[in-house]
Parts: sequence; C-alpha cells; structure tokens
Amino acid sequence: MEVNVVNNQVEQAMQRLKRLLIKEGMFKELKKRRYYAKPSIHNKLKREEAEKNRHKERKRALARSRNYL
Repeated sequence: MEVNVVNNQVEQAMQRLKRLLIKEGMFKELKKRRYYAKPSIHNKLKREEAEKNRHKERKRALARSRNYL
C-alpha cells in the first residue's frame, strides 16, 4: 500500500492512509489478532457479526420501502 505526500502535506497523506486501511479492514484484522481466541469464540463472533449485518440490512430495506411510499 502506498500513499504519496504532495507538497509536504503529511497530515493529509496520513488521513488518506488511514482511510485506505479502514476500507481494507486492516484495523478490524489487527483488533481481531491482538489476543488469541479459541475457534469456538471465533465462530460465536462470526455468528453475532452476521446477525448484526442482517439486522442492519433489514433496517435499511425498511427505510428504503418507506421512502418509496
């Protein structure tokens, strides 16, 4: 991954790098690998994440359907 610094604007380059890392999910991955977790814990977290995503999608679909009325 590469971010170019233009006109010595390091702060903007850092923000761009952070955005790229967030977009690729690097921070989530680092957080996940910070400590060892048993496979059963990983499976539980995966299920919870999937349920959370399904709930979010249902809310979005409901909001979209209300906007079309």
